Amino acid sequence: MNLYAKLLERQAEGRPIRIGLIGAGKFGAMYLHQVLRTPGVHLVGIADLSPSRARENLDRVGWRPEQFAASSLEDARKTGTTFLTDDWQALVTCDGIEVIAECTGNPVAAVEHCLGAFAAGKAVINVTVEADAFCGPILAQRARQAGVIYSLAYGDQPALACDLVDWARACGFPVVAAGRGHKWLPHYRESTPETVWDHWGLTAEQAARGGMNPKMFNAFLDGSKPAIESAAIANATGLAAPSQGLAFPPGSVDDIPTLMRPRSEGGILEAKGQVEVVSCLTTEGKPIPNDIRKGVWVCFEGDSDYIRNCFQEYSVVTDPSGRYMSSYKKWHLIGLELGISVASIALRKEATGVATTFNADVAATAKKNLREGDTLDGEGGYTVFGKLTPASTSLAEGYLPLGLAHNVRLTRAVAKDSCITWADVAIDETLPAVRVRREQEAFYHRRHAVRLGEVAPNRLHYAPNRLLNISTLTRPRA
Repeated sequence: MNLYAKLLERQAEGRPIRIGLIGAGKFGAMYLHQVLRTPGVHLVGIADLSPSRARENLDRVGWRPEQFAASSLEDARKTGTTFLTDDWQALVTCDGIEVIAECTGNPVAAVEHCLGAFAAGKAVINVTVEADAFCGPILAQRARQAGVIYSLAYGDQPALACDLVDWARACGFPVVAAGRGHKWLPHYRESTPETVWDHWGLTAEQAARGGMNPKMFNAFLDGSKPAIESAAIANATGLAAPSQGLAFPPGSVDDIPTLMRPRSEGGILEAKGQVEVVSCLTTEGKPIPNDIRKGVWVCFEGDSDYIRNCFQEYSVVTDPSGRYMSSYKKWHLIGLELGISVASIALRKEATGVATTFNADVAATAKKNLREGDTLDGEGGYTVFGKLTPASTSLAEGYLPLGLAHNVRLTRAVAKDSCITWADVAIDETLPAVRVRREQEAFYHRRHAVRLGEVAPNRLHYAPNRLLNISTLTRPRA
């Protein structure tokens, strides 16, 4: 509750939180606008494959040229200005920087950036939630081994949902479900970058004005991003993924307590303790008033007569039985809120959401009939969308995670709406992102086997302290 006061203290002491930003795209630009208005924080450097694009975004969000005219990272640190570079490795190894914000949106590169930052003793805010969805538990473990913090990004819906879940549990309420809102109809699964704006509700001109990437926004529309973010929520909170994927039930904010009950009580949940996404459209495609499209929610249970009486006395909205209630935040402001993660990590040494288990995964799923030799183009593209699945199912079936389904060639045909497996593709097993994911799979396979009594514990050979050699990594894209 006192982050702003603590930021003012750091400013008064002349000891600002020094941070580095990798990737100056849409999310990064939103934070760039806010960081100039935040006391006690110094953005030392920005690493981007295109420094010229970074300059354009700095100009667009109101930076003056002298504010990013530093000649080096050391010059920036001494003068309080910002240095632009295309060298992410120099940024993460810069003395004095405490926190790295990974904002590239490229999951393969993001894993390398996170590992490099951990090796350099830097905390990481991973804005690239696509990477967290397929290897967040191992990234969190690597951060702990390095003695630093790994965190989801406040402002994005997963961290905000985690915050609501934490609030409910800290108040003593059993959490029944949690998630986000979305604009959803089943045929959106087939949307491509060519059709996204028609469904989204913007013109191409409006999208261009806002610097909005059609492939990235299509990843939201086709269900990939809701699946990715639901996986991150599940793995950070310990909630479960529905066995058949997200149901996207339509409803308003006041409908959440009624929807998010077990089926046996009239709701849509298989069981208590799941993630889900609420749609702002009826099944006929009509807008629902007072929707939760841009927000997050948690549904919790009044599990005693006393609590249910309190719900009634304070006239809160519940399900018809009076047993279930929800709390929500109707809006998320994306990069405009990232400063909360920066302050929480640097001042409180607390992540704003972090994977604690591997409950949910996102399987790359064919948008159309795919042929042998086709190249997958990742989330939001023309070939695949992401389907939320329990991690146990994904591991058992060998599903290819969506975050690794970019620029990968199919070695055999895959039918529309079928989940793609590792056996269906030719993939570079030497990529750090692939190696980290494979390590995560091996660890959880073995845990699952031990739980089922399939192998003896003394036959396991998981080595949690064996880190990738960061010096051997090839230089990735910022």
